[in-house]
Amino acid sequence: MSVLADQHAVPATPGGAGVPRHVAIIMDGNGRWAAARGLPRGEGHRRGVEAARQTVRAASELGIRYLTLFSFSSENWSRPAEEVDFLFGLFRRYIHRDVVDLHSAGVRISVIGKREGLPADILSMIEEAEALTRENRALELIFAFNYGARDEVVRAVRRIAGEAKDGRLDPAAIDEATIAGHLDTAAFPDPDLIIRTSGELRLSNFLLWQSAYAELVFVPVLWPDFGREPLKAAIEEFGSRSRRYGGRSGS
Repeated sequence: MSVLADQHAVPATPGGAGVPRHVAIIMDGNGRWAAARGLPRGEGHRRGVEAARQTVRAASELGIRYLTLFSFSSENWSRPAEEVDFLFGLFRRYIHRDVVDLHSAGVRISVIGKREGLPADILSMIEEAEALTRENRALELIFAFNYGARDEVVRAVRRIAGEAKDGRLDPAAIDEATIAGHLDTAAFPDPDLIIRTSGELRLSNFLLWQSAYAELVFVPVLWPDFGREPLKAAIEEFGSRSRRYGGRSGS
């Protein structure tokens, strides 16, 4: 079994383990935040970017090693074209403005999701940010951009099928580690904690394979109001739970 497969086979944190190693966040509620204040929807997205900045800083300070932010889903393409263009513009500005500071702080940037179909300039910015920060180790910041969990699995299965067809992989040897090793997240441990803001109680096609044993915390805070204190509260909730991975508790 490969080193990457081992990362998925071994639980990242035992039961009652305080700070999670990997936190993933579904950032939800920008539009509702703006509507509640009589502001344009775009203002909610702008405030959401600032909430992301605060959350990244807080994650590093709180000892989180991996932080995944669901920033643009494969389903978001169904939104009005002007909103999609606006979201892409925000991503461009975030990368342009923040990468140097993140690099200086030792943050490594990775992007998961389908890259085909993305604007050429965004694809170039992603590749440059990943290359610049590749050796950093203070925090792994993972953007799920143009990402959908079902699409991720489909792409992984296609790669596995291609390897089997070419004789590079024995179909009888395919196991969970094989699939995990072909996902976009192959280089990262599975999330210990998944947080969704805005009070919605669903995963919305986010890290479906990887969340098998993650703790889920749903908070009523709209994403633009999220930051250090809501993150700390979610981590405290995580620390109060017993993670058994299908086994029995020690009591």
